[in-house]
Amino acid sequence: MAEKKHAAYICSGCGLGERLDIAALEAVAKKEGKMQVVKTHPFLCSAEGVAMIRADIDDEGVTHAALCACSRRAKTEAFNFPTTAISRGNLREGVIWVRPDTEEARETTQEMAEDYVRMACAEVKAMTQPAGNPNTGTNKTLLVVGGGMSGMTSALEASKAGYKVVLVEKTGALGGWAAKLYKRTPTREPFKAPEDNGVADLVAQIEADANIKVYLNSTIAKTAGAPGRFKVDIAMESGPTVTEDIGAIVQATGFNLYDANRLPHLGYGKTPHVVDQAGLEALAKAANGGVIKRADGKEVKSVVFVQCAGQRDPSGEHLPYCSGYCCNTSIKQAMYFKDANPDVDTVVLFTDLRTPGNGEDFYRSAQNKGVIFSKGVVSEVVPNGDACTVRFHDLILDDKDARIEADLVVLATGVVPNSGVNIDAVAAPAAEAAGSEEGAEAPAPVVEEKPISILNLTYRQGPDIPQFKWGFTDSHFICFPYETRRTAIYTAGPVRRPMDIAQAQEDATGAAMKAIQAMENAGLGKAAHPRAGDLSFPTARLEGCTQCKRCTVECPFGAIDEDEKRFPLFNESRCRRCGTCMGACPVRVISFENYSVNTVGAQIKAVNIPDEFSEKPRILILACENDAYPALDMAAMNRNEYSAFVRAIPVRCLGSVNTIWITDALNSGYDGVMLMGCKHGEEYQCHFVKGSELGRYRLSKVGDTLKNMNLETERVFDLEVAITDIDTLPRKINDYAAKIQEIGMSPFKGF
Repeated sequence: MAEKKHAAYICSGCGLGERLDIAALEAVAKKEGKMQVVKTHPFLCSAEGVAMIRADIDDEGVTHAALCACSRRAKTEAFNFPTTAISRGNLREGVIWVRPDTEEARETTQEMAEDYVRMACAEVKAMTQPAGNPNTGTNKTLLVVGGGMSGMTSALEASKAGYKVVLVEKTGALGGWAAKLYKRTPTREPFKAPEDNGVADLVAQIEADANIKVYLNSTIAKTAGAPGRFKVDIAMESGPTVTEDIGAIVQATGFNLYDANRLPHLGYGKTPHVVDQAGLEALAKAANGGVIKRADGKEVKSVVFVQCAGQRDPSGEHLPYCSGYCCNTSIKQAMYFKDANPDVDTVVLFTDLRTPGNGEDFYRSAQNKGVIFSKGVVSEVVPNGDACTVRFHDLILDDKDARIEADLVVLATGVVPNSGVNIDAVAAPAAEAAGSEEGAEAPAPVVEEKPISILNLTYRQGPDIPQFKWGFTDSHFICFPYETRRTAIYTAGPVRRPMDIAQAQEDATGAAMKAIQAMENAGLGKAAHPRAGDLSFPTARLEGCTQCKRCTVECPFGAIDEDEKRFPLFNESRCRRCGTCMGACPVRVISFENYSVNTVGAQIKAVNIPDEFSEKPRILILACENDAYPALDMAAMNRNEYSAFVRAIPVRCLGSVNTIWITDALNSGYDGVMLMGCKHGEEYQCHFVKGSELGRYRLSKVGDTLKNMNLETERVFDLEVAITDIDTLPRKINDYAAKIQEIGMSPFKGF
């Protein structure tokens, strides 16, 4: 092993030299940090400053460097030294930008800066520069499951970027639901009329593309492996099963319409004169631009469209959500009638009219053609001889019950995603049965299962991607589109949230680009989002492992299995480097080269703790690097001041926080600990999906530790932080600092 050489570099630019005693910081790095090389520079990120560091690495053998300047989120390209372990001491955003430039504040500001120098030196000494994952997969073929508009778009976009694609469709033709449409809603100005569904053009492009291999009448029988080295068995209806080597996967399996048979009060199933939107499309295709006729051959002279049929239902009996595309679809279908015969009475009954993608232009165009829009809640549709009576509560005119007669009623029923097996619904009853008394009957699942698996994953967590409670694949539609809890497996289109064709195609393009990024990173042994490019991966000292299985259970991404001796077996290519396994480990045997119990613990212990008579408390902040730490940085950019008594350490995720850090801090004399993690739950913002939730559950038991130490429970404070909390976060820090001073100094100071 090469001899380690440690260096500290201190910047005096960006106002640091004017606000801080740089010579004192140098002395701290030399004496307390015990760094072999200590240098300052007026602008460390300048070409000259970077060249100075690089020369020390190349010529002086520096292997570990503590850069004490700006936030670790700043100047990452300038301070990129691949062969050298790097830590960052945040003197700019973390110190001078959050403290007032006054004589009274100078002493505590200097104390903050000196502590951050100590912490940077301590951290880098506990680090090893990651060498990368040797167990890489270099295959760069994209598998797209589903041949609808989303799937075809993903395949074409990946091919345009130069990648091979395998496209699997379970039916005998490409196109999905879009192929059943007579026309689609307009996608371009002036948004006045329906346009061609666009399926034939995409199919022709697919057939002419040598990069795309298509399997029709086929399903996925088995998916094994990891990013860059998946082995996928494709079962064809004709008999044979073929195996393809795959780098990443896009699941674009679309949706089914909500079963209108569950809406008998709206006349469906009681009369053929009530159809859903798909039924109307079939009638329109049969008419091919001519007069639309009912199934019995009668020409339609009056039609009523009922919006939100079985949707946006707060009772829980039907779909609770809006399916997004239905209002535009009803406007489009109303135009079918008006374009063929302007004299057809055409009414759209709605509670809220939503027209994403085209503003009000399409809606106004329908109004100009004579389509009537009326705001009302439909209570029932009753067969009435050769017609139907639609009863509704009019919300515009008299706020009274009303009725309207129609030859045909069209129900906007919404979508149900084709996500596959709900593994959480399957696992929950099994877990309950395991915990019940012997011989007790296991309770039935409360969630309706989808019995057919889409991907047939060989993961220990289950055969499909986790789902939200409404059945959509687990992928935060705002913060982390396309991402799932299965690394290098992405979802696109209506399988992950309700959307129309235009949105689905945009979604599919994004998913293809993310899949390409995952394949490229896998080939280089690097992590996927959000720590894209990170070369570290978890390792364990198996001689200390108690086989408690907490790491295998808590890993959000299915990256940990068990070997034949029941020890944890890491699949590095699936790992996102969140550190949840490290936080879960009760014996602290799991670590990363550049992030471990020791790297954070060393920083905690490096802080100078004043005695109990100084009235200078020390508050440790463990801040998620994805939301909370950026919020702190941006608050500093806005010069939002907060207490000089806090010392912030970024952590990869709240899920990575090991309770030993908290007990060590309190035992060392810290007066309080603030835990800053992302929002969790159904509307989570955690970059590692379940990390903050798992961390909070684990850390909820800290109260017992505090009681055993005879400390107030308020000394540990958990705070949900969003990246937008730029103004509120400093206030909350100051409020907590005031609370600590009210409680009083820790009795553990000086021990």
